[in-house]
Amino acid sequence: MDKETAADCCAAEDDECPDSEVFCLMRVGRNSDWLRLFENTEITIGRGVDVTYQLLSPTCPLMISRLHCTFKQSEDGHWTVTDKKSLNGVWVNGTRLPSDESHQLRLGDSIQLGVPVIGNKAEFDYVLVQEPLRDIKCFLAKKLVERVTSKSAHISKKPKRKLTMEEVEPSTSKPKLYRCSSADKSLAVPCPLFPLKGQQRLSHTKPEGTRPGRDDRQAERPSDGSSATHDLDNLQMYSQNILLLREQVDDTQRHVASLEGEPRQADPLREEQVRELRGQLDTLRAKMHRMETLEKSFSETKRLLEEQKTQQQEELLKKQLEEALQEQKKVIGELALSRQGFEEILLAKNKELEVTKEEKEKARAQKEEVVTQVTEVLENELQCIICSELFIEAVILNCAHSFCCYCINQWRKKKDECPICRQAIQSQTRCLALDNCIDRMVENLSLDMKARRQTLISERKGERCVNSGVLHQISQRCMRGIMTSAFTYKHKPLRVSFPCFR
Repeated sequence: MDKETAADCCAAEDDECPDSEVFCLMRVGRNSDWLRLFENTEITIGRGVDVTYQLLSPTCPLMISRLHCTFKQSEDGHWTVTDKKSLNGVWVNGTRLPSDESHQLRLGDSIQLGVPVIGNKAEFDYVLVQEPLRDIKCFLAKKLVERVTSKSAHISKKPKRKLTMEEVEPSTSKPKLYRCSSADKSLAVPCPLFPLKGQQRLSHTKPEGTRPGRDDRQAERPSDGSSATHDLDNLQMYSQNILLLREQVDDTQRHVASLEGEPRQADPLREEQVRELRGQLDTLRAKMHRMETLEKSFSETKRLLEEQKTQQQEELLKKQLEEALQEQKKVIGELALSRQGFEEILLAKNKELEVTKEEKEKARAQKEEVVTQVTEVLENELQCIICSELFIEAVILNCAHSFCCYCINQWRKKKDECPICRQAIQSQTRCLALDNCIDRMVENLSLDMKARRQTLISERKGERCVNSGVLHQISQRCMRGIMTSAFTYKHKPLRVSFPCFR
């Protein structure tokens, strides 16, 4: 966002009604640094310089990425947050969001940027709220563009003057002391150098006559990734300054050459001007030499930083590889335990199947034994002695022996006595209980025995029907003969007895 856009936003914020409700991210546990979400504006958050709100962690500088996340209002008025592939992620209600995927927020949602350091709570923890502007205006944090704009406005108010070479570039000479009313200079404080694009954290060139102090020792060792990035910026800056110095040296040399080429006259002012230009030329050359020395030192520092960074990456990769191996061993152990459990379950199931199979075999053997016993009972106790078949329409004689109805009737045509005990047959009685018992038992027999019994029953029913038809024809003939005899003997009644009808 440029300065004009920032000024427009600031003017719109000043003109906004204090009673209007606005969305903001309330920082948990603090009454400051609340982040306001401006409507119809994409809010960017990170530690870089081209973001809406710059968040810097004093405990862990890399906790927030350069462009950590963005907040944007959708057409329906709801706010969404998008993780811009940050290192430590964006957490909403305890759940980390996927990268480059917008997530819709609701009032009261907890938004956590980064992760908590061991033993401490999360440093950047917010809650989405909607409050009147007048109630939260004193808690809001300023946008980065507003701070830059105000700083540039403050700088622009200073009177313009030509900067000397000592102000353009950092001096390697001994720092000056603040003036003090006391004559003792031991109480004086060294004057800080003018910063160029940030503080210089690395310096390999030691000024003459000064002993290396704590700042020099801290500058000689790169601390983290942010210092490395800053040193790279300083290296680029020094390269640009060397180019500018060379241009100034060339311009000064051309100016000196042009003055020396003019005809010499007794002009003390021109001689003084030539001496000043030569002095400036020597100064510029000395500065350029120092800048080249600084550039070489920074190049060496850059190489060392790259080597250190590569080493750190290798150590990180080794650590990640060890963690992955540990995790893989853990997973293999869990799989081995699961396999052992499954094997135990399979053994138990196999034992159950074997027991069930044995029980089934025992049940089948018992059933076969029962069927065998029933068959033996049927063959021995429920068979007719005449036809050697199971009783069909069983009858009981007066001597208590049982036979088939058909078989005993055929037997009585020859002899009127019991085939077993030779006792005279005086009566025969149907036994329905015996028939029902035989029918129930036959249901459990094989299909061949059932079919054989059914065929035998059908044959006996057919013979009975034939015999009844013959008897019916004989009775009809006898009746016609009786009627004819009655008319012949003068209508005298004739009584004829037929023993077959008894």
